[in-house]
Amino acid sequence: MFKALVMTQDAETGMASGAIQDLSLDDLPAGEVTVAVDYSTVNYKDGLCLSAKGGGLVRTYPHVPGIDFAGTVEASSDDRYQPGDKVVLTGWRVGEAFWGGYAQKARVKADWLVPLPAGVSPRQAMAVGTAGFTAMLAVMALEDHGLKPGNGPVLVTGAAGGVGSVATAILAHLAYEVAAVTGRLETGDYLRSLGATQIVAREELNETVKRPLESETWSGCVDAVGGAMLARVLGQMKYGASVAAVGLAGGAALPATVIPFLLRGVNLLGIDSVMQPFESRQRAWQRIATDLPMDKLEAMVQPATLADLPQLGADILAGQVKGRVVVDLNA
Repeated sequence: MFKALVMTQDAETGMASGAIQDLSLDDLPAGEVTVAVDYSTVNYKDGLCLSAKGGGLVRTYPHVPGIDFAGTVEASSDDRYQPGDKVVLTGWRVGEAFWGGYAQKARVKADWLVPLPAGVSPRQAMAVGTAGFTAMLAVMALEDHGLKPGNGPVLVTGAAGGVGSVATAILAHLAYEVAAVTGRLETGDYLRSLGATQIVAREELNETVKRPLESETWSGCVDAVGGAMLARVLGQMKYGASVAAVGLAGGAALPATVIPFLLRGVNLLGIDSVMQPFESRQRAWQRIATDLPMDKLEAMVQPATLADLPQLGADILAGQVKGRVVVDLNA
């Protein structure tokens, strides 16, 4: 038997709620690999899945949320994985359409797993999680499109959140100037500790302007906000610069013009972490092992247990979670 946070749905109201339950291996879904889960984390999607309506992501109940996990292989019918291997899982709609990591055991498809690179522990992997993995994909995409240190500041929006925190730390470690945008100015010291050289108040960027182009300011951008802020930022990019779009905390609409693309050759790069192919995942995790300073990562960590998850789910939806939550499944 093992413990899991299980979401169940009330037949009359249709509302879901979560409780810690004891499950057996027979309760787990089909899959080639059974993993003893050491750690998980809390992302915005997890908050949705933990909510009373499942955020439109959960298909059926009972359900075990948790879109990320890291741990040790216990059993495998796939030759790529052997008992004792350390693995990480992000994406593939695990925790949404499929049972996820808020349990001490998980059974999944072998194709969904990535071997943990040397030097990255399961705990560190979940301090990274989908948020950090997405941040690394965004930095890689910007580099692939010509971003280099020394060409001016790189903007990170939503910088105090999970993606923004890791992106700030990675970029600073790679010798970029980082301008961190936040609506919580009390997080300024935290962002500077991650390597930000400039703090930008959200109010400076969250309104569109009539001018489609403003002064060329940013050599690149990791944008977790979308909406009006992304539209504004596009008009401030340097010639040929790129924006990696990773989120929509400020809304899914994009009230922009095509002028930045036509007159400045600006690139808007979409970053998806859910369906990334294995080779891209492996490359990103290897870069995380070398280019994310683990002392900075540790400074982002908020420890948690299974019992903390319902409240943390509500907190992250309300924008009240700073940095990265690491859930110890055995605490």
